[in-house]
Amino acid sequence: MELKLDMSYGKKFVSHSPKKRFLAILQPAPAWTAILGFIFCSVLLILAGAGKILNLAFPLGAFLVAVFLYFRAPILYLGFTWWICFLSPLVRRLADYKSGFTEPSPILLAPFLVVLVTLVTLYQHLPKAHRQGGLPFILCFASIFFGICLGVVQTSPVAVITSGLKWLTPVLFSFHLFINWRNYPSYRQNIQRVFLWGVLVMGVYGVFQYLVAPEWDRFWHINSGMASIGIPEPLGIRVWSTMNSPGPFAFFMMAGLLTLINQTGVLSISASVFGYLAFLLSLLRTAWLGWFGGLVILFSSLKSKHQIRLIIIFMVMAMLLVPLISMESFSENITSRVDTLSSLEDDGSGQARLGSYDRFFSNPLIALIGTGIGNKEVTAALQIGDSGIISIFLALGWFGGSFYLSGMLKLIFELWQFSHRSLDQFVNIACSIAMTILFMLPLAVPHVDIMGICLWGFLGVGLAGRKYYQNQRAIQINQFSREIYSQ
Repeated sequence: MELKLDMSYGKKFVSHSPKKRFLAILQPAPAWTAILGFIFCSVLLILAGAGKILNLAFPLGAFLVAVFLYFRAPILYLGFTWWICFLSPLVRRLADYKSGFTEPSPILLAPFLVVLVTLVTLYQHLPKAHRQGGLPFILCFASIFFGICLGVVQTSPVAVITSGLKWLTPVLFSFHLFINWRNYPSYRQNIQRVFLWGVLVMGVYGVFQYLVAPEWDRFWHINSGMASIGIPEPLGIRVWSTMNSPGPFAFFMMAGLLTLINQTGVLSISASVFGYLAFLLSLLRTAWLGWFGGLVILFSSLKSKHQIRLIIIFMVMAMLLVPLISMESFSENITSRVDTLSSLEDDGSGQARLGSYDRFFSNPLIALIGTGIGNKEVTAALQIGDSGIISIFLALGWFGGSFYLSGMLKLIFELWQFSHRSLDQFVNIACSIAMTILFMLPLAVPHVDIMGICLWGFLGVGLAGRKYYQNQRAIQINQFSREIYSQ
């Protein structure tokens, strides 16, 4: 008897008619009623200029919808979480444009409140998590709890709560996906569909933002005072699309573009063209390098026929993108930014990163215990916003930071080991995205905040795929053994 695993992936949805397909998408009806009702109320408040009301109604409404979906439609909950991450900053800008700039904006808490619902998963499964391979997650949770306790002692409760959410929710999201590994086929299908449309929407809006510079984006740009994202006028913006800055946008787009490698069709090609163009217009070199690193990892884990397919895909994409990038409107900014990759010794941001490392390692006792999560004063003083490694050890100390990094590296290593044996390309893609954490930690802070939800989320779904196929193989081996003994 030959053992065969179900390694199908990226299959198109088959439907006999557009009407049946549309009705199938809007199931279950109560869940979609909650989602559409939330969207309708949000749009209505934006059009009415009731931004002050929306500041509270949006995060509260998102949380309530998330609670409903978590218990009634778990797969839709996953998609809803991703879309809240994609769109919350844009909702904030539209609300501010109508009702005045609000800083800090409660709307930006919506993604973390939506993910916080998965505390239920942690409560239900933590006692037995170590028996299911969840010990690395426990190490990360313990380290974060340690950092929160330090923060409570050394800084204000509000700072600890907001920063604690940004540290805790990415790991919670990853643990939720991992522990519900039986849903992996549905998770895979949902994430591929969500990121297909997400890349298309964010890519199209990003190109529109660069060419037009809509008023609500210019209003936010001026009031935020972020000089590093260009000038608030057409062709002068470093694209951040629907996100809150070029960094998170480029990181999400990096992940989305890698998932599109596994998909075909006109919609996928359109999403890729707009996605890559907007990705380049973000002018974020760290994300560019991360994408390249993820691509190399993915290429090395594929079989020969899939490597050839990947090469053909990028040849086609190059043929479509090169003429666009060569246009005067796009070429000057992109080319000048690419040129800086070969002269990093003269680059201001690169020198600032090196300076932050010098200051940190010249005073190692500062981070022996840690300053705690939420200690903004020390973080600002040492200017560590561009280094994930420093942020980990400064917030959690050498003790807590070692446990946190050990848990993260253990999870990534387990996924990397399995991906080289997996025939499921989505597992390979999830691994390549998660592996970029290793490349980006010295140059960015990808493990926390909204970027953390993205990268930890793909780590979690990749590990869920690993657990799913291991269990499937064990079942089939048992069935094979029973058949042998029965003969």
